[in-house]
Amino acid sequence: MAVASNLGYPRIGPHRELKAAQESFWRAEIGVAELMRRASEIRRRNWALQREAGIAHVPCNDFSLYDHVLDTTAMLGAVPRRFGWPGERVDPATYFAMARGASGAKGGGAGAPAMEMTKWFDTNYHYIVPEFEEEPRFRLASTKPVDEFLEAKALSVAARPVLLGPVTYLLLGKD
Repeated sequence: MAVASNLGYPRIGPHRELKAAQESFWRAEIGVAELMRRASEIRRRNWALQREAGIAHVPCNDFSLYDHVLDTTAMLGAVPRRFGWPGERVDPATYFAMARGASGAKGGGAGAPAMEMTKWFDTNYHYIVPEFEEEPRFRLASTKPVDEFLEAKALSVAARPVLLGPVTYLLLGKD
């Protein structure tokens, strides 16, 4: 008997709901709680659609608010110093600052430029390039893969976490 599986599901939503939520958040029309609620709703629908389609191994952690490489950077706490991250959990402000840059409005100064974006191999998909500073200190700074696994489990979805491999992550980065 064949078993249906996949490595991920499109995360933007059938009507570009993620893009609309992100833009509303970036314009300060909605807060982080509403952004997360909308993201959770997209994940819930994606998991239900896959389960209904007969996918035996439904992936989780395939959803991202920006891209899966940036999610891995956040999970590993590999935040470049210029973002002034205090070193605990990577919050949405730091996460989006790495992707989009940060103004210096809060503390004065010039702010922090975004991390480089480049194409995922030979596709039209882009990702944020990890930056490895001298003596990097990787540490758990996001529990997103576990959180989404538990979220799926609470919905009775037998999900399988999808992670970017460590060698791939290191090869995608730059000094």
